[in-house]
Amino acid sequence: MRALRLALAGALSATALTAATLATTAGATTSLKGCNTATYKTAGKLTVGTDNPVWEPWFSNNTPSNGEGYESAFTYALARKLGFTNAKVQWTTVPFDASYAPGVKSYDFDINEISYTPERAKTVAFSNSYYDVQQSVVVLKTSKYANVKTLAGLKNAKFGDQVGTTGMSYITKYIKPKTAPRAYNTLDLAVAALQSKQIDAIVVDTPTGNYMVNYQITTEAGDPLAKQIGQFKSVGEHYGVTFQKNSKLVACVNSAIAALKADGTLKRLATQYLSDYTSVPLLK
Repeated sequence: MRALRLALAGALSATALTAATLATTAGATTSLKGCNTATYKTAGKLTVGTDNPVWEPWFSNNTPSNGEGYESAFTYALARKLGFTNAKVQWTTVPFDASYAPGVKSYDFDINEISYTPERAKTVAFSNSYYDVQQSVVVLKTSKYANVKTLAGLKNAKFGDQVGTTGMSYITKYIKPKTAPRAYNTLDLAVAALQSKQIDAIVVDTPTGNYMVNYQITTEAGDPLAKQIGQFKSVGEHYGVTFQKNSKLVACVNSAIAALKADGTLKRLATQYLSDYTSVPLLK
């Protein structure tokens, strides 16, 4: 299934690239609200920040510039709405916890599964939602928590997560384990801690959790060593791209996102990259 999806992604990416060559270049007029007053960090280019490494299914092969994965494909679709060809999009590395830090930014916007929160919105500007998200719990298949179906059954588990993530917030706000969760600087470090049994569980968005158990935490033969035991009910969490506070580009990007929803692009990308992740059961 994954191979088929990636093959389809490559074909669609090539089609998108062909279409992009016909798109207007940056600086051309556009009918999108706010675009005529927007300015960019580098004239004639759209500079986009994201972390390193980046994760499937949001990106593919840790290469944001290949147009594959939901967030990469969305970024290029968004760029075309803004009047940029694919070649005019340039990527820069931004650690996750810097994406919502205050201060002047070296990029136009950052995309990295950044959930909107009122606290983060005090230091950076957010776009409207480009994906509504639920969080899920990942444990090892040999864990005593592998068959838990309720939040109450996780009270004694040792949790760990990347520092500053909404996954960490879910642990403290909804699960409320008896032991304080451990914070790690990167998600890779949290995964390593799970594999070495320093922690019992991680909370991540459902698509990322599904990728973890099927393609990352596996034997050399590819057999899963971890299990996604369930996901939380929706509490209105959503991902938005982030900007420097008071950026004039926000209105323009929001107009582009609205256009991508209206023309079916977001639905198509979700079906292409994220449809495998809707069957995860809800934690009660």
